[in-house]
Amino acid sequence: MPLLARMIPAPLVVDVRRGALGELAAILADQRISSSGRVAIAVGTTYGPVIRETFRHGLTGADWFTVDGCTINAAIRLVEQIRRQRYDAIVGVGGGTVLDVTKFAAARLGLPMVAVATNLAHDGIASPISTLDNDAGRGSYSVPAPIAVLVDLDLIGQAPAGSVRGGIGDIVSNLSATADWEAAHALRGEAIDGLAVSLSRTAAQAVIDHPGTVADDAFLTTLAEGLVLSGMAMVVAGTSRPSSGACHEISHAIDLLHPERRGFHGEQVGLGAAFAWFLRGDADRFHATVDCLHRHGLPVTPHQLGFTLDEFAEIVAFAPQTRPGRFTVLEEAALTPARLSAKIADFNDHAYARIQSPVTPEGKALDV
Repeated sequence: MPLLARMIPAPLVVDVRRGALGELAAILADQRISSSGRVAIAVGTTYGPVIRETFRHGLTGADWFTVDGCTINAAIRLVEQIRRQRYDAIVGVGGGTVLDVTKFAAARLGLPMVAVATNLAHDGIASPISTLDNDAGRGSYSVPAPIAVLVDLDLIGQAPAGSVRGGIGDIVSNLSATADWEAAHALRGEAIDGLAVSLSRTAAQAVIDHPGTVADDAFLTTLAEGLVLSGMAMVVAGTSRPSSGACHEISHAIDLLHPERRGFHGEQVGLGAAFAWFLRGDADRFHATVDCLHRHGLPVTPHQLGFTLDEFAEIVAFAPQTRPGRFTVLEEAALTPARLSAKIADFNDHAYARIQSPVTPEGKALDV
């Protein structure tokens, strides 16, 4: 009998609104994740004390653990602390650091994980990947996706604006990542998943087209839901392909070559996506990406990210080595050092000109 459908693991709950955190105990019980409230709750050093006080009377059966650092060692320490007792689930409450460490620990212990996001810096809130620093730099580890995702807009409003803007860059980069995947399919015969592409692309386009700002609940809701869909796209695909292409290779190169100067992940991949569109010669996508990044206060030139053009050329040249075997526009272009430097200088000029005069005469082509 032919397979007429496929089963896709998805969160039992996705709750994006103000006050969502206050419903944590009820969600754990109603969804039968933990009717007793016997859960391990991992928090960061910033919001941990406040969150613990919030649930002092509501989750009396919970034990609390503090995550200090986004490293593989921090994740293993959390595993060793939690395994001493029996729990129904692990709840991570925090930003990307806490959620990545908690997802890894939950995977090692075979427990379901609930993600409660306190910022929207990247699409890790619902993804099946933990990104952790290790002795070799930084690694991505495959883990089960969260069983429930809560985004409390009250907490998001208290997060640094830069961390929220970072999520915009991460989700916008999905359009470039899916373009890389489609090119790999057309030119190399790589398998592609149309549903994953649709989820990823739809999430990105919703954010790009939204007229709001990080000060608006409607925009934050669209961004949060888009980041969840981006994570789901990776679950569907069984790979980071729908959300990671040349844009992420460039970001990984920054992390490895200049760890002391790396910024928000979303800022790096957003700029990487803009450069990738320029490299493809797609004026419409390049303009749309630069316009969106600039409108929300994200960098659109290497200088705004803190790098000289020569440093950025070194970063782009090294980027393909961060994901051996992954075919993107960087591998397709295979530029010589001289040609790459010229291309980056041209990209910088076009990006700067665009933010000085966003309205471009119709039909104007990129000189690529």
